[in-house]
Amino acid sequence: MPYTVQGVVARGKGEPVSLETVHVPDPGPGEAVVNVQACGVCHTDLHYREGGINDEFPFLLGHEAAGVVEAVGEGVTDVAPGDYVILNWRAVCGQCRACRRGRPWYCFSTHNATQPMTLEDGTPLSPALGIGAFAEKTLVAAGQCTKVDPAAPATAAGLLGCGVMAGIGAAINTGGVTRGDSVAVIGVGGVGGAAVHGAHLAGATKIIAVDIDDRKLAWAKEFGATHTVNSRESDPVEAIKELTGGNGADVVIEAVGRPETYRQAFYARDLAGTVVLVGVPTPEMTIELPLLDVFGRGGALKSSWYGDCLPSRDFPMLIDLYLQGRLNLDGFVSETIGLGDVEEAFAKMHRGEVLRSVVVL
Repeated sequence: MPYTVQGVVARGKGEPVSLETVHVPDPGPGEAVVNVQACGVCHTDLHYREGGINDEFPFLLGHEAAGVVEAVGEGVTDVAPGDYVILNWRAVCGQCRACRRGRPWYCFSTHNATQPMTLEDGTPLSPALGIGAFAEKTLVAAGQCTKVDPAAPATAAGLLGCGVMAGIGAAINTGGVTRGDSVAVIGVGGVGGAAVHGAHLAGATKIIAVDIDDRKLAWAKEFGATHTVNSRESDPVEAIKELTGGNGADVVIEAVGRPETYRQAFYARDLAGTVVLVGVPTPEMTIELPLLDVFGRGGALKSSWYGDCLPSRDFPMLIDLYLQGRLNLDGFVSETIGLGDVEEAFAKMHRGEVLRSVVVL
């Protein structure tokens, strides 16, 4: 039978979210219904509410989640009812040109559920990032469910569904940080803090956190930053160079998504170093750089989609590191809240008071 649940819905651009009755259909072929146990409040959800992603309102928000599979549809073999899973928003197809070349983390045809979830009056909902997990249950493509060790609580495990994975992956997967490297991270909120932690896990010996907020810089030190720079008080490019023998960092991760901070990242890297853009810009943003500098400095300018992760590979490995005490997922959880508290969580996030508010269901 279809399910009737409560979910957090954004009905219009800039309007406060509301708690609504949502109808979730039985899973069809290739689909799964998941009982959501916890879901982080991510900036992307706020972007949806503000119309910054698209205008396909109403949205069922939430995407950074973990829970237990309730039911699966025809042809689903990788997960079964009772499996503990982290939801991911890039379920690889296995057939596109990226997948066929052995680069499934770049999959160009990722899967989502084909049936809509609806409001009581039958209005179809657009689930955030194809997930819609600010709800007691949600319908996803079965490939969006990644089984992990159930010993990890959902409040921690769910964070790998988006922001923490994006940051860790930006350092390890996209940036290729390895032991002995120097790394700078510009913007150390949830994603940037995770990039700091990823660099620490990879063995970087110098990790420089840059932000305008001393609270976030203090959090970054808990995740492994060896040095901090408040860019309101000093030029971050000069500070990073001074901390790296005048050379710049081997890898600079830009976790803000603004032209001015990207320019800082570009000039704060060493010759032949790497810049990784994991902060998400808005459509109107542009950047201009001297082409001679792009050529003359060498190295690589990369963007990081979801930390270039492969959920089936990365989620179980990172959960194992968490259970070993080597990955501090709990440190990202600033507070746990209910479904009715999401609007206030957006306000706290905007004010920079939290790394992650996590909805517990």
